[in-house]
Amino acid sequence: MAEEQSPDPAHPGHGCSQEDAEQERLLSYWQSVGRGHQVDVPRVHPFQTKWACIKMQEEQYEQSICLGFMKLMKYICEQNSSGLYLGMTIPIVTLVHTNESHSEITRSVTVAYYLPELLQEQPPQPYDSDIIIEEWPPTVVYTRSFRGVTNEDSIMREINFLAELLESPELCLQNIFIVAGYTNPAAANRHNEIWFLQRP
Repeated sequence: MAEEQSPDPAHPGHGCSQEDAEQERLLSYWQSVGRGHQVDVPRVHPFQTKWACIKMQEEQYEQSICLGFMKLMKYICEQNSSGLYLGMTIPIVTLVHTNESHSEITRSVTVAYYLPELLQEQPPQPYDSDIIIEEWPPTVVYTRSFRGVTNEDSIMREINFLAELLESPELCLQNIFIVAGYTNPAAANRHNEIWFLQRP
């Protein structure tokens, strides 16, 4: 069955012409900043969106994301109230938390699948009671791409690296981050991003 990949839900939407002009100005500014600092352009996620989420707490991060992804794939592949294949979207994201000293990530993570546009109004309900449909608020994220496996060490390294690159990391949430995956969690050379969430 062919997989449909929707646009990244964190990319900007369209508004009135004045707002578009302001967005273009900000985009140009951040592109120049990003080229010099290895930080991608902040993405504006202007609308509330629904995600299918599952919380995992395995011994290792890799185990949590693989098992969480497998459960979400069952939901996507017809184990839902519509009985239909929902279509694949990317990225699959994982919410991670750091401990109080910000020295390591905690075992509890949330793996999330963005519901396609056509299903946002009335998402099919999962048969698996561990999967919850959540509505996420509008936000701005600061991102940096990296490749390879994602584990406790690589995630903390990327969090610290992006914090050093940002001029004002204190403007972002300090204990919750997102790891966005654009390739299968089982792949060796994955395309990933670390996301910092701007404070509300």
